[in-house]
Amino acid sequence: MKKILVIGAFGQVGSELVPALRKKYGKDNVVAAWHSKEPDEAAKSAGPTEKVDATKKESIEAVLAQYNIDTIYHLASILSAAGEKNPQLAYFVNNACLYNVLEVAHERRIERVMVPSSIAVFGPDTPRDNTPNETILKPSTMYGISKVHGELLANYYFNKFGVDVRGVRFPGIISNVALPGGGTTDYAVDIFYHAVKHKPYTCFLSPESTLPMMYMPDALKAIIQLAEADVSNLKHHADYNLAAFSFSPAELAATIQEELPDFTIDYKPDFRQAIADSWPRSIDDACARREWGWKPDYTLKAMVKDMIDVLSKKL
Repeated sequence: MKKILVIGAFGQVGSELVPALRKKYGKDNVVAAWHSKEPDEAAKSAGPTEKVDATKKESIEAVLAQYNIDTIYHLASILSAAGEKNPQLAYFVNNACLYNVLEVAHERRIERVMVPSSIAVFGPDTPRDNTPNETILKPSTMYGISKVHGELLANYYFNKFGVDVRGVRFPGIISNVALPGGGTTDYAVDIFYHAVKHKPYTCFLSPESTLPMMYMPDALKAIIQLAEADVSNLKHHADYNLAAFSFSPAELAATIQEELPDFTIDYKPDFRQAIADSWPRSIDDACARREWGWKPDYTLKAMVKDMIDVLSKKL
């Protein structure tokens, strides 16, 4: 039976990954780790929770020993736009925490470590259309720099110490549970809250800024599927391209208007526009499809319909 620790359990991905893992492996076998914001009583009653400061190695070691953990999902990081507001903090948190996780995984012989990466590893010198898995990684954000460092470090620990580290390069993720968390692609979540509340939306990217995106159910499916893949089939480890669909703000707005015709949008690009302009428009994820059978379930239209249905009931 797997004993899983999720660091960053109450962030954008973690808040939905933890319930998915608990459904699959049992609620008592998944420990949700938090740091700065203590979870409420409902979250605590849903399964084991622990305070973990991943910037301190001994804090991670304590919870690994307490629960006899064999698998770590390390999700804690400061995202792109938030990282540009405080790059020093982003550098420290994103790099130091991962180093500590990999060190304790090596020392305690943890069975598997899942460390998501991001399309932020790419930069203005990277081919922007059908971006290949093996390409130029020269990002222009501290978040992207830390993710390149993370991929290299994870692959080093796999090759040097045999730590089974795996990760996908997530595109922008759209969730009907987690609120926007400081990412450049977060407009694609916020826009739905405005649309469902029949409010106009002002987008911080230009109407033609096409970026790769993914619905959260597919993101969860991908990371769990990779975690369970036979390592003998994996030629890559911590740097799998991952894709579902790409769209611009104007295309997303038009698709929303098919369901909510009265929705309106205008555009006032801010500093996040330069970040978006440095990222790919579409992703080639052939390696993930070939090596562990990745295939998304949701199209753009299916995602939009489901987002509106779920948020309409919730709000």
